Parts: sequence; C-alpha cells; structure tokens
Amino acid sequence: MKLQALRFVRRSLVGLIGLGLCGMVSATEYSANFKGADISEFITTVGRNLNKTIIVDPAVRGKVNVRSYDLLTEDQYYQFFLSVLDVYGFAVIDMPNGVTKVVRAKDAKAGAIPVVDRDDQAIGDEMVTRVVAVKNVSVRELAPLLRQLNDNAGGGNVVHYDPSNVIMLTGRAAVVNRLVEIIRRVDKAGDQEVDIIRLKFASAGELVRIIESLTASTGGKGAAASLLIPKVVADERTNSIVVSGEPSARARIVRLVAKLDSELETYGNTRVFYLKYAKAADLVDVLKGVSETVAAEAAGGGKKTNSSSSRGNFSIEAHEDTNTLVITAQPDNMRTLEGVINQLDIRRAQVNVEAIIVEVAEGDGISLGVQWATKAGGTQFNDAGVSISEIGAGIYDAQPTEGTTIISGSGDNQNTTINPDTPGDISGLASALAKISGAAFGFYGADWGVLVQAAANDSRSNLLATPSITTLDNKEAFFTVGEEVPVLTGSASSSSNDNPFTTVDRKEVGIKLKVTPQINEGNAVQLTIEQEVSKVQGQTSVDVVFAKRQLQTTVLVDSGDTIVLGGLLDDQIEESESKVPLLGDIPVLGHLFRSTNSKKVKRNLMIFIRPTIIRDSVTMQNISSRKYSQIRAQQLLREELGVALMPETKVPVLPEFNSTDDVSPEVQEYIDFLKEKNERLKKEEADKAAKEAEANKEQVSAE
Repeated sequence: MKLQALRFVRRSLVGLIGLGLCGMVSATEYSANFKGADISEFITTVGRNLNKTIIVDPAVRGKVNVRSYDLLTEDQYYQFFLSVLDVYGFAVIDMPNGVTKVVRAKDAKAGAIPVVDRDDQAIGDEMVTRVVAVKNVSVRELAPLLRQLNDNAGGGNVVHYDPSNVIMLTGRAAVVNRLVEIIRRVDKAGDQEVDIIRLKFASAGELVRIIESLTASTGGKGAAASLLIPKVVADERTNSIVVSGEPSARARIVRLVAKLDSELETYGNTRVFYLKYAKAADLVDVLKGVSETVAAEAAGGGKKTNSSSSRGNFSIEAHEDTNTLVITAQPDNMRTLEGVINQLDIRRAQVNVEAIIVEVAEGDGISLGVQWATKAGGTQFNDAGVSISEIGAGIYDAQPTEGTTIISGSGDNQNTTINPDTPGDISGLASALAKISGAAFGFYGADWGVLVQAAANDSRSNLLATPSITTLDNKEAFFTVGEEVPVLTGSASSSSNDNPFTTVDRKEVGIKLKVTPQINEGNAVQLTIEQEVSKVQGQTSVDVVFAKRQLQTTVLVDSGDTIVLGGLLDDQIEESESKVPLLGDIPVLGHLFRSTNSKKVKRNLMIFIRPTIIRDSVTMQNISSRKYSQIRAQQLLREELGVALMPETKVPVLPEFNSTDDVSPEVQEYIDFLKEKNERLKKEEADKAAKEAEANKEQVSAE
C-alpha cells in the first residue's frame, strides 16, 4: 500500500511539473513541453489555453511525450496540438457550433469535417474534404494512384465520380493539398496540342494507314508507351492530316509526313480498285464526270472541259468479270476518285416489304314473285328470274305430235302412208327452267296458269393475303401471284368470209405488289407503293367482267411498324318491287300481282403495309427463318393429317432451316433403299456363316 501511494504521488508531481512548464508565458506565446503526460490531461490543458470546448472520445487513450524549445503563437500552438494527435492516431473535428471533438483518425472521415475549395482554406494536420474537377484525365484511372499516396488506413479517403469526372479527397489538409497539386500536374500533362499538316502530293488516307502501321509495330505496352504514340486522323475533305499527342511525338510524325509527301516522278499513275458491293460498270460514268470537273477546276476555267481534251489526262475502265475499276489519273485526281469510290462502294441496306390484305364480305338476299296468265291476259315480271311465257312456250314446244295415216288411191291401187309420232322440242323448256334460282311452283289447266318463284341466298367470304418482297434501297421491285385471262380485243370478217380473224389479249389477275423503298435518316422508310387485287367477277354478252381493287400511294413509316394504306367499309341494302298498279296494293291478295326482291351486302376491306430494314445478315436470317418456319409448320401439320384414302403416301416436308441434309424426297428414298439392302445382305451373310459353323460342328461331333 505504501509503495502504491508513493508511485501515485510521484506521477502526480511529474504531471504537475509538466503542466506548469506548458503554461502560458505571455498573452500570445505558449511553451509546449509534456513528458509522460496523460493524453486526456494534454487535451484539457490545450483546450483551457485556447479557450476551446473539447469533447474527447472514450477511445482516446495514451501518454504524450513532446518537447518544444521555441515559444509558439496561438496558431502554431493549435497546429502543434493537431500534429501531436496525428502522431498518436487521433484527429480533431471542429463543429460549426464552436465545439471541438477528438476522435480516432479512422473515424474522422465519417464526421462533419469541413469542405474546402482552395489551398489556403486549410493547412497542417486539420481534417478536410475537397472536391477536385479533372478536365483531361479519366478519374477512374487516376483514383487508384492517389489512394497509394493517401492515408487510407487512417482518416484518408479517395472517391471518384465518373459522370462529372471529379475526385473527392478526405484527409489531413497538408496531404489533401499535396494530392491536389499532383492532380493539377497530371491533368496538365494530358492536355495535348494538335498539329494540322496540309498535304500537296500524297493522299491523306494512305499516309494515315502507313503511319498507323509504323506506330502499331514500334509501340510498347503500358500507359507510358501509349502517351508516346500520337493520334493521327485523315481529313479527306482538305487532304490534311491532324496529329495530336506529346510535342516530341508530334514532331516525329511531322518529319515523317514531310518525307512521304513528295511529288511522283511520272505525270500520272494507274491503280486497280476491287469493288465489294457496287457494280463497276455503273460507277464509270459517275467517276468520269467527277474527274472532268476536278480537271476543269484545277485548270482554273471553272467549267467542264470537253470530253476529248479531258480524257487525254485520265482513263477509267470497268472490268466486269472481276468487278474492278482500272483508273489512270494524276495524283490529286486519283485521291479524289478514291474518296468517291470508298463512299459509293458500301453495303446497301435492304427493305423487306410485307403487304397485308384483309377482306371480309357477306351477302344475303331473298326474292318472291307470283306470275299468272290466261288467254285474256296475266302478270309477268322480268326480275323474277324466268317469265311464265317462256315456260309456257317451252311446254308447248315440248309436246309431241301424234302420227297420221294417209290412204291415197282407190280399189287395188290404194296406198297407205303412215307418219310416225314426232317428239317435241324440249330445248326451249330446258333453257327456261335453267333460269330458275331457288324453288318454283306452277299450275296449268283450264286455259290458265300460275308460276310462283321463291329464292334466298347467303354468301360469305374471307380473304387474307400477305404478299412480301425484299429489295435493295432505291430499287423498284415487282411481285405478282395470279393468272392470265384471255380477253377479246377485236375481230374482223368479210361478206365472203375469206380472211376472218379474232385478236385476243391476256390480262393478269391476282395479287400484285410494286414497291420502291427509300431509307431515310434514322430508322424510317419512304415507300412508293402500287397494290392491286383483281379477279374475274363474271361474264356478260360482250366480254369478261373483272373486279379490281387498286391502291397507289407514297408513305413514310418506321422500320417494323404497320400502317394502314386504305380501306373500304361498305354496307348496302337494296329493295326492289314490281307490281300491277292498284292490284298490287291490295292486302294479302296483292302478292298475286307483284314481285319483291331484297338484297343486303356488307364488305370490309383493309390494306396494311409493314416494312423492315435489313442492314446485316442477322436480320435477313431472322426474317427468312420466320417465313421458312411458318411454311414448314403447315407441312408438318399436313403430314400428321395424312392423305385421305392413301395412308402410306409421304407428304413432302421442308428440312429444318439451314439444314445440310437438303435432298429431294426421291434421293432420300433411294438412300433408304440402299441402306435396307445393305442391312439385308449383311444379315444373310451372318445367317449363312452361322449355318456353316453349325454344320462343321455337327460333322466334328459325328467323326
């Protein structure tokens, strides 16, 4: 107990001596000497001297041993306080209300530390946060480098925000200011200038390809090597080269371009251009026109020269077998033609146009007519289908004529002539009865007759056609599915009938689609469309009657969208009545003196269009696969249903899309026959060998 008391007294004396030594020497100067002082007492002493309210985290513990041989001002004394806490792993947070908190350094970055914008706003070991905007370097690549220089285990932190390209730094003010200076220098190094080199003889595009090949083969790996490789871009419009990068790298490229941009020894040169997509013969006229214009501008005339004088300076020929262009021209003219060829020889987009025609029609009709006749008169209506007079005349002509016996002479010289019965002519009656539609009831007797006709009809039709066609951009395409119907166009004959002739023309009927697509900027297509649906409606005494629905328009639609081109909604009711005046108006009995027809027709016809832009083979394959699969699905369904009365008949089915086994059914049947034949021969040979082995075994047993 005594020993512990003595140790306590000694520690207290040492602390008091230390605190006395750190007392205020003057109003503005402080002496800072602490030896073995508890850190809580150190913080209390500093707070009392600076008149600060300090809250100490319970985790702040330890002993302080520092000595200062100089007197410190108030600001120096506070920085001394911050530095001591930094050495021992603690930090100070100044709250807005004037209260100061002392916490562990690793917990300080989550506190309310101040956000500063300039270097002079915070110095020393004060904890601050600073947001730095980076202009020329990616913060994603810069942040990992800064984390290596910051105290991440303590209160330091480095966070980057890509959308604004800024870095947020947290830590001691001196460390944060140092990182900001590093960012400034690195960001300045990334600010590269640009040189523009105007060429006189060489082609900008060709030189860029040569320079890129050289830099790609000599360039090293890593970020340092990438900074030494300049960026080179060709400006075909002005025949210039734009170079960006470090000054030394740009100077090296400028010297290389100066050596390569030299005049050719010959007046012109010849090159062969292998075309990938365009047709060589189609480009010849375009290139000749461009070359003549360039030659005229170079001569200073401002107008095109005549063909004879211009063609002496250049030559453009197309070799259709290899689809190439052979051009002989001056270097500057050659560069212009090369640029035109590169822009024209591109993969052209295609458009798949699908027209959807939907027609739903229905019609109902009913007719009722009563006709009667006597020797004195009667009623007859032409809209009843057949008149009673026609049937009466047909019945009269159809009656047979009885035979007669004529005896001439007298006595032994009498002659008897027998005329047989003559059958009646039923052609007139058959023609009249053929005009009857529905049911007809008639009566004839006692010199009068009556004919009652009644008919009802009901018709339904449903048409769905989806003609589709694929064509290149700005290329007209035509699609027809139908038949050709002969139409009489003229005839001639003479009285002597020596040279009669008849002229016949053929008219196409069915579904027709003519379209010219033009792909606009973006994903829109301008379509010039001619759509026609026609069929044979009937026949008159003159010629054939055609029903035609035709549409011609120009529309603008996005790829893959469906729009309506036109439509017809027709709802028609017709009623007709033929009657005898006054008598036809009598209730009930008036039906004997009138004929009534009623007809109702309703038709809905709509035409839609759906274009799809095809820019690559993947889209083409998807469209082809969809159509192919639809047809194959219908064939598979037909195969399951089979053929009526012929169950063993094989239904043709398309192979799977992009299948390599695309053979005809006949070839496949022959292949299956050969397989069965080979299997049968193998089985026969095996059976024969088994029998021979069995016979040999029996022979050995017998011996």
